Amino acid sequence: MLEITQIVAGYSAVSVLKSISLTVNKGEFVAVVGPNGAGKSTLFKVISGTVQPSSGAIVFEGQNLLSVAPWQRAHLGIAHVPEGRQVFASMTVLENLEMGAYTKAGQRDWKRSLEQIYEWFPRIKEREKQLAGTLSGGEQQMVAIARGLASSPRLLMLDEPSMGLSPAIADFIFERLLDIRRETDLTILLVEQRVAEALQSADRGYVLETGSVVLEGTNEALQADDRVRRAYLGM
Repeated sequence: MLEITQIVAGYSAVSVLKSISLTVNKGEFVAVVGPNGAGKSTLFKVISGTVQPSSGAIVFEGQNLLSVAPWQRAHLGIAHVPEGRQVFASMTVLENLEMGAYTKAGQRDWKRSLEQIYEWFPRIKEREKQLAGTLSGGEQQMVAIARGLASSPRLLMLDEPSMGLSPAIADFIFERLLDIRRETDLTILLVEQRVAEALQSADRGYVLETGSVVLEGTNEALQADDRVRRAYLGM
């Protein structure tokens, strides 16, 4: 579904991503993990189009993604849930979801998508008329994920969904992602610092360090790797 080949990208003269290559197959749950500054968020910005790479290629479902304008990529079925949630604070929860459903697929599937979202996140339904800015951090993260789902995406990209959340709420978020994966054919690409939870949830993973992929493999292989166990799993 998504093939990234030797992407080099950064800000001004500073290269953050150094010839990154990775693939995500249809229906997969793939995790990208690594420390702060590894380039994980920059990778997502390149895919969504807010950062332009200096070289490399990205193909999404057979189409050259770098030739597609950033605003058009959502219409191809790519939903980017950004780091830090970034909900529309002065809008209600329902209005936030409606903003996510602006794509053609989102408008077509709106009624069904909203029903599914409320099943996965009943707390959102309880607060649908409440201003998003007045919600707790965990509730705002649920809204951000739900807003991405409202676009009826084919690929859901989640950037640090557990950031700033209590362990209990973070666990709830990961459980819901697994439920969504089981109940749909949605492809998920996750960037996360909670390495143990990310690898347990995903089918495959990539480890980024200083802008390069240093390890890749199945979740079982990465969790068993001595380097990952020492550096990220506290073993």
